[in-house]
Amino acid sequence: MSETQRKFIAKLTFLISGGMFIDGFILGGVGVVMPAITESLRLSLAWQGLIGASTLIGIFFGAPIGGYLADRIGRKPMFIVTLGIFLSGSVLQFFLHDAWQVFAVRLFMGMAIGADYSIGWPLLAEFSPARMRGKLLTVQEVAWYVGYLVSFAMGYFMVETFSSDWRLILGMSTIPSLIVFLLRLGSPESPRWLISKGRVDEGMAVAREFMQEEDVRDLEREIAATTQRTRTSFRLLFSPKYLKTTFFICVFFLTTVTPYFAIGTFAPAVLHGLGVENGLTGALLINGVVVLGSLAAMLLVERAGRRKLSAPPLWICTIALVVIGLFSHASPVIVILCFAVFSFFNAIPTALTGVYPGEVYPTEIRGAGVGFGMAVSRIGAAAGTFVLPVFLNHYGVAPTMLIAALICGFGAIVSQILAPETKGLTLGESSNPEGSLKG
Repeated sequence: MSETQRKFIAKLTFLISGGMFIDGFILGGVGVVMPAITESLRLSLAWQGLIGASTLIGIFFGAPIGGYLADRIGRKPMFIVTLGIFLSGSVLQFFLHDAWQVFAVRLFMGMAIGADYSIGWPLLAEFSPARMRGKLLTVQEVAWYVGYLVSFAMGYFMVETFSSDWRLILGMSTIPSLIVFLLRLGSPESPRWLISKGRVDEGMAVAREFMQEEDVRDLEREIAATTQRTRTSFRLLFSPKYLKTTFFICVFFLTTVTPYFAIGTFAPAVLHGLGVENGLTGALLINGVVVLGSLAAMLLVERAGRRKLSAPPLWICTIALVVIGLFSHASPVIVILCFAVFSFFNAIPTALTGVYPGEVYPTEIRGAGVGFGMAVSRIGAAAGTFVLPVFLNHYGVAPTMLIAALICGFGAIVSQILAPETKGLTLGESSNPEGSLKG
């Protein structure tokens, strides 16, 4: 790889990580200021719920729409549009005065977040060398958690030290959004997308400029072996050829996200019982362990492979949740230890949610595949946020954690059977379901 190509991959990884950082930053800050928003705007319980869920709802719709548009009109234009929406929404947050405005702006920004997932991951996958593709994609999950932590810590500090207005804290996302937006200008189009649209010469010119020789040769072999182009269509995700792939991606996303939100609900009560207040310290402890898990995934993904980082960690998570469910009234040390074990190992397969969809779908539906999986995961997030706390209130800790363990265990079983090993494969090889999916 030449110095120019190395610098380009580093810059592209930074630009996509920047989007993920902003995603986490936008979501992290609102938790700190919700009490202030509630008091300032005299929110009803309904409005509190809507504003709390607004970004989640936006991601649910934005991810599949953004993915489809990225497959249809290109990665490059959508790569800029999503950051433009981030920037616009961030600025608007300085001028919010009604509950509906907060909801609408956060919904707007949530759609951009979902779209950015569906654009950034495929774009990075399509430029990355096969030998380091997984590592570069898992960096994105680390960036998200760092953004969340920075936002939460900054917001907490501004509230406690300066009693800053909640609009100012939310609007702080303007700074990273502006920086990343400006840096993304001039980014090239994905060569694989260009080739998928029949613009072969243009695509190969971009490939030769920004990709290493080995990957360019692989791309030339794929072009020679391709007899016809596949049209972009959401329906292809559910065709006989890709139905098993889509089933795996949806289950994998759903079963890694849902238990995490369940634990996220349970964690404050555990930490409070151990003398840790529900504030900055607790949040840093919870998310700090998760960051360590995502870092472990980044370091291991190209050594251990994808399969070893999917099913085995999910089995460990299942066991940790079962122990919490059966021994929730035992020593708090046991509970907090299991909680830490779950948080660490759950972060490992969660990091793969940014790897698998970009590898197992062909270029024509790669963005749509990422977007659909992300939308399904938001269903799990909603369940973890709203349904499981109801179980916790009515049935207690033990049954709730055992239900979460069942969900996690189901994900482990499906991953054990269907999780593909895409380590070291070209995208042409890894997106061939007959050649990559197990079972």
